[in-house]
Amino acid sequence: MSSDGCTDRMLDVPWLASGPLPQLLSVLDRDGEDARVVGGAVRNALLGLTASEIDIATTAVPEEVMRRVQAAGFKPVPTGIEHGTVTVVVGQVPFEVTTLRQDVETYGRHAKVAFGRDWRADAERRDFTINAFSARPDGAVYDYTGGLADLAARRVRFIGDPKKRIEEDYLRILRFFRFHAAYGTSDHPDRAGLEACIAGRDGLEQLSRERVRMELLKLVVAPHAVPTLIAMTNAGLTLRVLGGVSYLASFEMMAKVEAAMGIVADPVQRLGALAVWVAEDAERLWRRLRLTNNEHERLSSMGEGWRRVSPALSEPAQRAKLYRLEPLHFTDHALLAWARSSAGAADAAWHKLATLPQGWTAPAFPLKAADFMSRGVEKGPALGAVMAKAEQAWLEADFPSDPDALTKIADSAAKSG
Repeated sequence: MSSDGCTDRMLDVPWLASGPLPQLLSVLDRDGEDARVVGGAVRNALLGLTASEIDIATTAVPEEVMRRVQAAGFKPVPTGIEHGTVTVVVGQVPFEVTTLRQDVETYGRHAKVAFGRDWRADAERRDFTINAFSARPDGAVYDYTGGLADLAARRVRFIGDPKKRIEEDYLRILRFFRFHAAYGTSDHPDRAGLEACIAGRDGLEQLSRERVRMELLKLVVAPHAVPTLIAMTNAGLTLRVLGGVSYLASFEMMAKVEAAMGIVADPVQRLGALAVWVAEDAERLWRRLRLTNNEHERLSSMGEGWRRVSPALSEPAQRAKLYRLEPLHFTDHALLAWARSSAGAADAAWHKLATLPQGWTAPAFPLKAADFMSRGVEKGPALGAVMAKAEQAWLEADFPSDPDALTKIADSAAKSG
């Protein structure tokens, strides 16, 4: 690696050679200004992974960025212009373009920054060495912080003093573990980073619930989430984040079940395995993490009903349970119950139960209000009660569709009402 940070590594990725990105770089990287791809896109390219988003840094100040992209026919959106960030839309693709920065003062999330032209200074203000890469339009990779060595070792390490990096933004505590779960291979996070996270744990209380939720839901589905959460728990940090007990054994088993079934990890199911035993746990998580309504509903349902799903149920009872819960909630319950059972991840009975929604679709209840009104049941609460009895009888009979069976069910329910 040269003294200016340039390495002998070259990116060879399609998005750098064609499409909207090179069009944008050609506008920004000329006439005395430099522009590079930075951060996670470079890291993932070096690892042979897909880049979910591509960010650009430039020596041009925001006003110059906006002038150039408008002249090129692209759409600039000043999403964070006070911090040097302009979102540029090329075709249908958005790119965040940020002017190089250096910290003047740091006080948590709201650091006072000045724009600069020093690529090394900009890299050194980032969080981790593996997030501080930059790449020129020709693919040349720059590494100012030792990120290549850390990437080769699959080590997540803070840039500079971990304590200072964390004090700049306490969310970096969770990001440290999330990146270790995603890119680390050791069961033990970097020691200096871990000690700084423990020392700074009180700062987690300063964070917005939305930001904590976002990091946690990414962490729980990362490839090495199990050993990472064990390390977090041993450090006393999961209690700080979740506000309650963490169930690491069922979380680990959930991961094994997913692997055995060949399914993609679902963050809500994994959060349920980690932190929900009863419905009250879901309420606590809702308050602490500002979960979405859908996430809250799923976790509440899991807390209330996971114990009542089992391969020991008869097949009609399993189908009735699926009918009542609907497919997503049924799968949530089945996987959580499996993860907390004594069965192994290859258990055939549990596998059959968990995949029931893929093999059977519940029919609609075929009897209507008119069927009972014609039998003398009046509108109102009585009609609702009779229909509920009939529906339950239909479920217990395993969803019959023939007219004679439905007539018997309707007659019996109407008489009982």
